[in-house]
Amino acid sequence: MKAGFGSTGFAAALLLLGGIGCAAGAQPAAPAGSTAAIAIFAGGCFWCLEADFEKLPGVISAESGYTGGKTANPTYHQVSAGGTGHAEAVRVSYDTSKLSYRQLVDYFWRHIDPAAKDRQFCDAGTQYRSAIYWRNDAERKIAEESRAALLKSGVVRQVFTEIAAASAFYPAEEYHQDYYRKNPLRYAFYRTTCGRDARVREIWGDR
Repeated sequence: MKAGFGSTGFAAALLLLGGIGCAAGAQPAAPAGSTAAIAIFAGGCFWCLEADFEKLPGVISAESGYTGGKTANPTYHQVSAGGTGHAEAVRVSYDTSKLSYRQLVDYFWRHIDPAAKDRQFCDAGTQYRSAIYWRNDAERKIAEESRAALLKSGVVRQVFTEIAAASAFYPAEEYHQDYYRKNPLRYAFYRTTCGRDARVREIWGDR
C-alpha cells in the first residue's frame, strides 16, 4: 500500500482530494519517418516513472498501467490492494533512431532504487516492485548484462529488480495518465513526501 494513508494508499488519498476528472492530454504521435518501439518498466509509482521517461529525448510517450499479474483488466484499487499480482508499470514508446533500448535501461536504473525489494521509496508491496519486462531475447540479454554491470560497479550490493518476460499490459484509468501534468501541485507534494528524488540522489549522486 502507499505509505501513510492506510489501505487506499498515498496516491489514492491524493486522488480523493479531487481534480481527477481532467481530460487526458493527447499522446504525442511518432514523428514521421521514425521507427517506434515499445519497452515496459516498473519502478514504483507509475505517475513518477511516466514523468521521468517523458523527459528523456527520444521518448515519444509513456503510458501508466499494470502488468505482471494474474487478473485480467484490473482496476487501480484492486492493484493497490495487492491482490492481483500486478506491478504499477509504464509502457514507453520511443524512437529507435534517437534512443536505444540499452540507453532506456541505463536511464531506468538511475531513476529507481534497485536495492529495494518489493517496494520503491515510501510505497511498499509487490505492486510497487521494480522490474524490466523484456519482449525478446535481445532485450533480455541487454537487461541481464546491465544488471551485472550495475552489481560490478558497486553502486548497490544487491539488485532486487525483476527481469522477466513481458506479459499483458493493462493501461491504467484515464485520470492516472499524465497525472504530473494534470495535477502538478498534488504530484509534486506526493513525489517530495515520498522521498523518491532524495533516495535517487543518495544512490546515484552525479552519475
